Amino acid sequence: MPMRWTLRPKPNNTAITNLSKALNVDEIIASLLVQRGVDTFDQAKQFFRPSLKDLHDPFLMKDMDIAVSRVEKAISDEENIMVYGDYDVDGTTSVALMSSYLETITPQVATYIPDRYAEGYGVSYKGIDYASDNDISLIIALDCGIKAIEKVAYAKSKGIDFIICDHHRPGDTIPDAAAVLDPKREDCDYPYKELCGCGVGFKLIQAIASKRGESVDDVLIYLDLVATAIGADIVPITGENRVLAYFGLKVINQHPRTGFKAMLSQVKRNTLTITDLVFMLAPRINAAGRMKHGLHAVNLLKEENIELALQYASEIETYNSDRKDADKSITEEALEQIIQNSEEDRFTTVVYDENWHKGVIGIVASRLTETYYRPTLVFTKSGSKLAASARSVKGFDVYNALNECSEYIEQFGGHKYAAGLTLKEEQYEPFKKKFEEVVSRTIDKRLLTPEIMIDTKLELDQITPKFFRILKQFAPFGPGNMAPVFMTENVKDTGFGKCVGVDEKHLKCKMQKGGLAIGAIGFNLGSKFNLISENQNVKVAYNIDENEWNGTVSLQLKLKDII
Repeated sequence: MPMRWTLRPKPNNTAITNLSKALNVDEIIASLLVQRGVDTFDQAKQFFRPSLKDLHDPFLMKDMDIAVSRVEKAISDEENIMVYGDYDVDGTTSVALMSSYLETITPQVATYIPDRYAEGYGVSYKGIDYASDNDISLIIALDCGIKAIEKVAYAKSKGIDFIICDHHRPGDTIPDAAAVLDPKREDCDYPYKELCGCGVGFKLIQAIASKRGESVDDVLIYLDLVATAIGADIVPITGENRVLAYFGLKVINQHPRTGFKAMLSQVKRNTLTITDLVFMLAPRINAAGRMKHGLHAVNLLKEENIELALQYASEIETYNSDRKDADKSITEEALEQIIQNSEEDRFTTVVYDENWHKGVIGIVASRLTETYYRPTLVFTKSGSKLAASARSVKGFDVYNALNECSEYIEQFGGHKYAAGLTLKEEQYEPFKKKFEEVVSRTIDKRLLTPEIMIDTKLELDQITPKFFRILKQFAPFGPGNMAPVFMTENVKDTGFGKCVGVDEKHLKCKMQKGGLAIGAIGFNLGSKFNLISENQNVKVAYNIDENEWNGTVSLQLKLKDII
């Protein structure tokens, strides 16, 4: 698929020059910092040296004082507490975090993850009935609950209080819970709005700990779970999330919990990054809820016995393998359906098969978005209803688009780029038609071509070990702070470029200019081999990376595109 290259506007020259002098770094580094909103010495210090002191006071969050008081009452009155969370990575890490912490204070803690198939997303009546049957009087709901108006009222009628820790957009009404923690509440003045569900849960345990005379250092060990959720939930790695992710990665790399050790026992990595969490840990944690039950993931994340953890990890590895098989076959069927129905030229992709596995339709939606690059919905049968996962393209708010189709939808929730919904089977065709109409009317057509956002032009002689050492300190990378992308013009291959990997999908070459040459790898760029094989000048977009081969580490270009 052709890519659209966009060169970011160069920031103000004076700001770059001043920052370059203040930090004693070259102007390319200063320019990258200014692009990220870092234009003073103090801001740069905060960016390069995140500190726990940069975390906000949790009591700035609306209802935090009420939530802490209600938890303290439950503990002092020896009430049974249920920690309830969604079945994805954000939800299961949240449940592991909250229950682990509360268990250090009280033994009266139960955990509950809804069954993806029997109960669906979010707070369920079955979960509330379970709480009622087991004399549970307080439910702490994490990564869900902000729209559970009727269910919270139902719980209240049974004498059960709710504390909601969510980060999704609220509806017009806030549930009548004991406390509702959600930085996206319009009446919440919390300074940072982009926490994930596990992040909101962490703020609650930080607040409880402070009331108990403990400091943030005493709850630092839980940040490995928060960092994993930040990566998996694709929230911005800016502000407070950057601090949480930075220290969470330190915990994972220096003192990994037993469950992480077990999952990573076959992986040979010196230092894990956010990218590793997203592509190695997150799919395995997710696989439990997709293929079996999310509680399997919670049990693994909390397990302290290495033998048991290895056993759990082995089971989850099987679920992940099954997930891969289902994902592959359903993606193939969905692509075939699009071709058969001659729908390649639509503004949206909407597909349905009643036999598709509900646990992988979100992954399939992502795969289809990669193929056709347009807002995508994958439906399957779920009881008497149809359930779907939605994925979007960069720059287009699929949540708002779904809101415009709400007349056909039973319920929906999510974010700008990912959402879930259910509807009645007879509403599928009218919904599909309306969704296409809404997207075709509202989307900027340029968004239907994937964009490579290039930070700045660079020459090969500027890629030095010192330059890369500083660049590495820009991590952790993610939305809001992506790994810098560079562009170099008029380069050519040294003549030894080749296609590598399964089906020769990848490109390995060496780019040269002005007597300098540097190795390069282009994943899924095998189709560009003809461009470099004819000894002609090309333009490359890339990240800078390290390549380790036979014990030798060298810098390389990680190619994103060639034109």
